[in-house]
Amino acid sequence: MKLYISLSIAALILTLDLASKYWVESALEFGQIIPVTGFFNLVLTYNPGAAFSFLSDQSGWQRWFLSGIAGTAVLLIVFFLNKYKHEQLFCLSLSLVLGGASGNLYDRITLGHVVDFLDFYIGSYHWPAFNIADSAIFVGAVLMIYESFRNKKEPESATGKPE
Repeated sequence: MKLYISLSIAALILTLDLASKYWVESALEFGQIIPVTGFFNLVLTYNPGAAFSFLSDQSGWQRWFLSGIAGTAVLLIVFFLNKYKHEQLFCLSLSLVLGGASGNLYDRITLGHVVDFLDFYIGSYHWPAFNIADSAIFVGAVLMIYESFRNKKEPESATGKPE
């Protein structure tokens, strides 16, 4: 996949993520819940930590620590997109992760937290709220795992023939 296509996919994810967060912040008050279905709400919440609110109770150092990790990941992903441009599914998965990581990195740098608003639940059990960026990262990771299994080759014996 050409680099500009991969970066365009990432830019589309980033745009959808930032637009959805802007809309939610303009439509809801912090903590407000809007029931949508029997298993899904819109809720405006902020996460100063990482996934599942990891490190969210810290004093603020995590903002720059997590931003540094995300910034490094963004640079590495662009490098890998260029290096493995002939592996289309791998590049698609990296593009999704890049777009999602960029969206959450933008939030973390500009706001000091990530805006989350998608709240799925079963009964009284609620999955931690998440956003479009988190969804893209998840789908990209699943595709990457799928690709790693799909490309497994049979081990060859010393004669060069499959065992």
